[in-house]
Parts: sequence; C-alpha cells; structure tokens
Amino acid sequence: MRTLSLIYCRAGRPCGSTLQVLVTALVVTTALDANAQAIDRARDLVNPFIGTGGHGHTFPGACVPNGLVQLSPDTRPDGMMDWDGCGGYHYSDSIIYGFSHTHLSGTGVADLCDVLLMPFSHPYDGSFVPDRSRFDHASELAHAGYYRVRLDDAAVTAELTATERCGVHRYTFDKSNDGWIGLDLAHRDKLIRATISPLPKESPLDQNEIVGERRSSSWAKDQRLFFCIRFSQPWSEQNLVITDTNAVHASLWFGKLDNPLIVKVGISAVSIEGARANLDAEVPGWDFDTVRKQAEEKWNAKLGKIEVTGGTREQQRIFYSALYHTYVAPYIFNDVDGNYRGMDGQVHHADHNVYTVFSLWDTFRGLHPLMTILEPDMTADWIKTFLLHYQQGGRLPVWELWGNETDCMIGYHSVSVIADAYQKGIRGFDVNLALEAMRSGALRNVPGLQAYRTKGFISSEDQSESVSKTLEYAYDDACISSLKSELGRGAKLDTTPSFWTRSRSYENLYDPTTGFFRARRNGGFVAGFDPFEVNFNFTDANAWQYSLFVPQDVDRLIELHGGKAGLEA
Repeated sequence: MRTLSLIYCRAGRPCGSTLQVLVTALVVTTALDANAQAIDRARDLVNPFIGTGGHGHTFPGACVPNGLVQLSPDTRPDGMMDWDGCGGYHYSDSIIYGFSHTHLSGTGVADLCDVLLMPFSHPYDGSFVPDRSRFDHASELAHAGYYRVRLDDAAVTAELTATERCGVHRYTFDKSNDGWIGLDLAHRDKLIRATISPLPKESPLDQNEIVGERRSSSWAKDQRLFFCIRFSQPWSEQNLVITDTNAVHASLWFGKLDNPLIVKVGISAVSIEGARANLDAEVPGWDFDTVRKQAEEKWNAKLGKIEVTGGTREQQRIFYSALYHTYVAPYIFNDVDGNYRGMDGQVHHADHNVYTVFSLWDTFRGLHPLMTILEPDMTADWIKTFLLHYQQGGRLPVWELWGNETDCMIGYHSVSVIADAYQKGIRGFDVNLALEAMRSGALRNVPGLQAYRTKGFISSEDQSESVSKTLEYAYDDACISSLKSELGRGAKLDTTPSFWTRSRSYENLYDPTTGFFRARRNGGFVAGFDPFEVNFNFTDANAWQYSLFVPQDVDRLIELHGGKAGLEA
C-alpha cells in the first residue's frame, strides 16, 4: 500500500518552504504502522457537510468511491434557477423534500437528483402533494458511506447508505403512526418520460417491488435512468397519480410498522432488467448495517492510501474530507453485467468499467494527476471510456454527463489526461487510437478553435474568453506533441500539423509592456487593461490567474519575462 507523509511543525504549520513540503509529501513508504491501520478514517476523519454551505455545491449523503448512486437529502426543489442548489442540498435550509439517488458534487450547473423517495406518516388524501418535512441540523449525522436525519413533520428517522449501483434506506416510523412512502419522478428537472409499474389492475407482481424509468432533460439533454425499488414488507394499499400519459407519482401505505422499513433501490442507465440485476447482485439481503459497514470499508481502503501524520485533528479531518471528495466522481456507469449506454444512445457491452461525469476543465490540473498515482488501473479505464466516447460520439469528452456531451467549459483536456497517464507508464488502452482521437479533436472546425489554428490566437471578436481558450488550447497541443514524441516511430498516425509549433501560440497574446497575457481585438490589444478585472476575456478568472499558465514551456515563459528575476518579480 502506498502512503504519503506530511510533516508538520508546531501549531500544525508545515515545516520548511512550500517546495520542501511538496517534496516531503511525495515520499512514498510501503506500509502503514499498526496504529495507522486502526484508524477509522471513514467515520472519524471525513465530514461530508464540508462544501454544503456557501457556494460549495456538495451533498452530505451516502455513496461509495466512484459509485453511480449518491443517496442524499434534497432541500432545494428547483435546480435550474437555484445556483446554490446544484448539489440538491444547502446547509442554510430547514426543509427536506425527500431523498434522491443521484447528485453532482461541486459543479456550477444543476442536474440529476433522480428518483425522490420521501417517508411520511399522515394519511393520504388521494391527491399527491410533494411531501416535505422540517428538520434540525442537530439531528443530522454523516460520515463516509452513511447519513442520518430526523424528519420532524414526517415523524420518521431516516438513515441512508449505498453500494456502487444501489441505495439503501432505513426508515424508523414513530410507533403510533402509519408508515407511508412517496415516490416522485417529477422532482427538479424537465421530465421527458416517466413510468411506474405495477400500474393499477395491470400487474400481478408481489406488492414489495416497484420498477420504472425516468427520462429527463437538463444539463444532460437526454438522461435515461431505470430503477427497481424493493421494500422489506409489502404495502397495504397502492395509489398512483397519473399526469397525462406518464405515471410520475406514487404513494404507498404500509400501515403500522413494528420494525424499521428497509427500502432498496437499484438504478441503471440501460434498462429495468439492469437495475434489478444490480440490486440482486449488490444488495441481496435486508441488513442495512451490513451494507453500511461494507461502504465504510470501501472508503477506508481508499482513504488509507494516504497516511497523514502530525497536525491537529481538525487539519487531518480537512485533508481526508478533501480526499473523500476526490473519490466522489467520476461515477461507474456500466451495470454489473458490463452493459452501458453509450454516447450514441445505444446499449453496448464492455469488458472493463465504463465511467461517467468527466468535468475535465475542473479536473485535469489536479484530480487526474493525483489518480495516476493512487488509481492507475481506474485511470486506464477512464481513458478507455474516453476512447469509447470518440468511437460512438465522434470526439473525446469535454464535459460528459450521463452519456451526454454538455460542451461546458473550454479546451480539450482529455488529451492532457491521456498524455500524462501514458508518460507515467499507464497502459492497457489503444494509444494509437488515442493519438488519432486527440488529433481529430484538435482539428475540429468550431468557433474559436478555427481562429486559433489560422491566426495563432483567438481574438476577442472571434469568441469570448479568448485569452483562456488560447492558452489552454496551446497547452493541450503540447500534450499531443509530447505523446507523439513519446511514441516516436511506433506511432501509426501522422500528427501533422506540428502541435509543438501550435503550442507556442500563447506568445501571440503576451504583452511585454505589462508582463501579462492580454485580449486582442482587431489586431491590437484591448484598451483599458486591468489585470485584476474579471471579464469575458478569461474563463472564471483574471489576467493575474492566467499569467503563469504555460506549464508546457516554463523556460520560454521565463525568457518572456526577461529572466528568472523578472518572473519572480
């Protein structure tokens, strides 16, 4: 097992210079001592509430590392018009609308929050109104793989845990009340199609299983999700409210319950049969605590890959909570039988794990290089997934979500992930196909990229965020060039034009009078320059923040600044 050690001085401050600490952090040891093995990082050192306030857009619910299911409470019913509701939950809220099975973590656009279940105790009057309940943060408890809350109005204590493709709920109803479960498929984003079976007088299935599909459109324009829900005891009465031709709501009455009600939900992007098979394989029994323990063990295996020594308990909790969040996405996307829904909308089969949710502009700088160290095998599967995207959708992913390309953010940074992994010795994928796909993406005739190729830079009249796009295209081109150089004569593809020459395009936006990369317009630099200004010439940044983005050619950047002293100044 690999472990990375951090050394702290008094008061928890890192010793030495930043570089010294970085070098120290990369000292690799080969074993954990007995004390370190005994630490339960999942329970004691992960705080899933970090990021659920402010503009963090995270969720506090239960998942396993890189699992398709993120089972979590939703306190924001409108994800489209509510930016801070992207993760479905916000710590400032006091009302829970239910528990849905998919969530995004840290994104700036909302989606998912599919298949909402809500326990409640009051009688059902025949017309479905999305039930909600007040709650108090004092009743909440969460750690890696587990979440609990008391629903005050519903008179229910809810507990959640998960496997890769299944969510498991445990609802403890107050003894004096009847138990009800509401199912809402209309929650949050635009609904294209919904089905719930068995429909009234239609199916002879035992009354402890309900199946269906939710097809919706939001950030992912066509998201298909199938589900299979099982209850630890049959319901006593079934009510469905039909909207047009779609069954979108269900309310199930269980009467008075002497024991907690266990609800198991398997999901799939492929089919109802796939969701049912996922449930059969991953949660065959009804023991909630066994599933929770397995989830905690999976988290401890991942979190234990890095051992942090020194510092305060709170500093260690911050570190491991951050490491926890690096393992939330990408999500595994194939069913247990290897079937998955491809970028062409069709069902395919793979002999490796296929993944989804690649927010590459956000992750190519930090997450992916980290995972080449911690998860080389998973990194290879990610790249094989990229190549499936190319074969089925015509290009490598930019920001892929649930089998849909969102085209969000800038650059073609999957090439960075591929080149970095290959140069670190990660194999197992078709590198010549990868080089073909990288070249194809860099030669696409799309706005901005076309101007970049013909003029050597993107001007502000060509496209917005022109400085950031020029710099990031240049970096990506250097990655293509470096992979071609690494392969040498073994490469089967001509990578004309010279991508190394293109990677120097950043120089065309460098202004020696200010020392910054600046936007150009009609041949000259845009007037009124302020390096602190955040404007449409940069992507979520300003000129200061992009002033060093030449990672492929630092020596030349030093030269542009007149030497090391100029760059340091």
